[in-house]
Amino acid sequence: MTGILYLIPNTLGPVGTGEADPLLPVLPAPVQAIAAQLDYFIAENAKSARAFLKLIANNRPLARPLQEIRISELNIQTDAAALPSLLAPLRAGMHAGLISEAGVPAVADPGANLVRLAHQEGIVVKPLVGPSSLLLALMASGLNGQSFAFHGYLPTDPAARSKRVRMLEDRSRSEKQTQLFIETPYRNLTMLEALASTCRADTLLCVATDLTLASETVVTQPAGVWLKSIKAGKGPDIHKKPTVFLLLAA
Repeated sequence: MTGILYLIPNTLGPVGTGEADPLLPVLPAPVQAIAAQLDYFIAENAKSARAFLKLIANNRPLARPLQEIRISELNIQTDAAALPSLLAPLRAGMHAGLISEAGVPAVADPGANLVRLAHQEGIVVKPLVGPSSLLLALMASGLNGQSFAFHGYLPTDPAARSKRVRMLEDRSRSEKQTQLFIETPYRNLTMLEALASTCRADTLLCVATDLTLASETVVTQPAGVWLKSIKAGKGPDIHKKPTVFLLLAA
């Protein structure tokens, strides 16, 4: 019998250190218990995965000493030909955990291809509860949660980005659909300025930053209001902070 591939969410940023179980506000105890029982993980970065497991170990014993736990890396540099070898332990009956660098695995994450391969091979895949920045942002935005689409990163070239934003705004207007996307954190302010200056003044823009963290902010207002704030030098504090952008055209 093959093992189970557990999809284990990670935190969206540093957790507090003053609590008995600092992970509990974002990662339920049963999820932590499953992660603690595993001794094989697939992660974007082995070092950060070990730091995550160390947090879990603060309140529950791990299956074996942390330094003995096997962690294989899967990131955007991983060749597709290497994916079958990552599942070899599961074929042998070992359970495994797929951990994202932040948030839920396989969503805006290279783990999706591994999950697809697991299905092709008849390996059971179990998603576990944890924080998703995309869904949290949508929940808090006040925009349409019945119809929405995530587009990942927009073009960095200004002209191409503006063209893409106008296309997404038109789609949002015609389909009454919320459009979600993200940006490399150091380009957040550039992205917001591009959105505010490209979209119609009445298009709603939501900026959701540092979700689940003490510094969390979620603000939804018309593009015209955002543009006025930016021109007045009163833009939001989002530089180098994980941020989700959402728009809904009237």
